[in-house]
Amino acid sequence: MLYARLFVMRLLKAVVVLFLIVIFNFILIQLAPGDPAAIMAGEAGATDEEFLRQLRERFGLDQPMYVQLWRYVSGIATLDFGWSYRQGMPVLDLILARLPATLLLTGTAFVLSLALGIVLGSMAAARVKKPSGSLIMALALIFYATPLFWVALMAVVLFSVFLGWLPAYGMYTVGAGHTGFALALDVAKHLILPATTLALFFMAIYTRMTRASMLEASQQDYVKTARAKGLAPRVIQRRHVLRNALLPIITLAGLQAGQMVGGAILTETVFAWPGIGRLMFEALQQRDYNLLLGIFFFSAALVIVFNIITDLVYRLADPRIKEAS
Repeated sequence: MLYARLFVMRLLKAVVVLFLIVIFNFILIQLAPGDPAAIMAGEAGATDEEFLRQLRERFGLDQPMYVQLWRYVSGIATLDFGWSYRQGMPVLDLILARLPATLLLTGTAFVLSLALGIVLGSMAAARVKKPSGSLIMALALIFYATPLFWVALMAVVLFSVFLGWLPAYGMYTVGAGHTGFALALDVAKHLILPATTLALFFMAIYTRMTRASMLEASQQDYVKTARAKGLAPRVIQRRHVLRNALLPIITLAGLQAGQMVGGAILTETVFAWPGIGRLMFEALQQRDYNLLLGIFFFSAALVIVFNIITDLVYRLADPRIKEAS
């Protein structure tokens, strides 16, 4: 009952936050330089004022900003995100067609980064005064400081161009006609490079956080008591140190799970992965404002959902946490 009430309260707050984000994003887009009607007219080879007027009237760009805002918010309430005048399709259909690819990429990268980060961080904490522990932290620092797009390009050069082990772009082999297990295997092969590239940066963060949290937890009184009882070091590390050190990692992972959608923009662009990150980049280049607003909405909604899930998981992981009065 407590968790159900907590979930309802978090959901109501999320609706308010999402509404404010929608308004803020709409105003920012309106203030952005560039006229979509002028861009479309220029590509069509027509620059006369009458044609521009017809375009603005057709897409509602001639209305005052508050009228456009009301129409947009009213449409969102009925899941109508408008029309992509560059793609010639409803915005919702475009996003739903690309969203599974982004969720597959970011979900795989998230699990990979979290698992490797916890394992490597635990190893570094257990070997804090050994060369192997210093090596792990040095690698984590390198992956944290290296730009994501550079890692992606170097991965393509090494594993696709030089070695030829993995495909360089796309989600599957075009024209191969794979179905069933063969298609899943082909997608998995295409997923390795972009998911690993995206995971390396976040893995470095989790490694450093896990090590710091475990070193702090190892100095607590309950750990000293466990050592005095004669428990094996591995048992102490696993049952007492790591378990309590995971709490700040859960919080950080929940916050960064939503950020991976934004980080996927560069990854999807470099690897031509057909997700909403690449779609956002294309919409930005084309001044497709309706599509941009729809992607912003879904990105914000994903971040809020991940935060709610993290809040619930945190309370399950630590029963001492009670609902705030």
